[in-house]
Amino acid sequence: MFVCEVRFECFADTTISAAQHAINHLLEAWRANGQILGREFAVSFNDGEFKARLMLPAQDSLANRHNSPWAKAALKGLTDAKILPPREKLLGQDINANESATHTPEWQLLYTSYVHMCSPVRSGDNMLPIPLYKLPATFNGDHKQLIRWQTEWQACDELQMASATKAEFAALDELCSVGSDLFRRGWDLRGRIEYLTKIPTYYYLYRVGGSSLQDELARPCPRCGSTDWRLDEPLLDMFHFRCEPCRIVSNLSWDYQ
Repeated sequence: MFVCEVRFECFADTTISAAQHAINHLLEAWRANGQILGREFAVSFNDGEFKARLMLPAQDSLANRHNSPWAKAALKGLTDAKILPPREKLLGQDINANESATHTPEWQLLYTSYVHMCSPVRSGDNMLPIPLYKLPATFNGDHKQLIRWQTEWQACDELQMASATKAEFAALDELCSVGSDLFRRGWDLRGRIEYLTKIPTYYYLYRVGGSSLQDELARPCPRCGSTDWRLDEPLLDMFHFRCEPCRIVSNLSWDYQ
């Protein structure tokens, strides 16, 4: 990932509110398409110029060829707010973040956690995140629904990791159960991505708890009941189970690792 400073310069008199609306509209469009990462974007104003410091999946993430229809419309909206097209200054690579996948994988998966801000679509070859704008738009021209699912998954993950309230158990059910709303939406998005990319795409089903290691090793696929999904060797040193028909990967319960 890379850190980039984006500058917005006014070419005529405007108002802070008009500029704020136009810039934030563009940032939201970029975020919905996976071109910038994170949830909050600080925008400063000084001497008639606005500056935003952004995290990008790759050096060319803001190139016009990656823009969604919403982003292209938002860029035109800058003119109405008397703002010139944005100018980018790449500040360098983020030393604390993952690199992005650069090659088309043999398979891919939906995987995230509360500590990750990168794309939730990962390469099955090396677990590197695949920038969302490199995938066909999942719905309505971009990836808003996928990013919304990721945000909800991360919120549940943070609750269960904190282990401080009764909400932990409801959060765990969303992460671990194939009957949860979170699973249903994510699994459907997974199917949509597989259909559009023609690449086998799996859903990561989080697993914790269980009564014993022996029972855990014999655990069937929770969606179809197959007992043939246990792998001889874990995939990517993490996934001990994979159900091909259900397109699910899962880990051996963290309680027994």
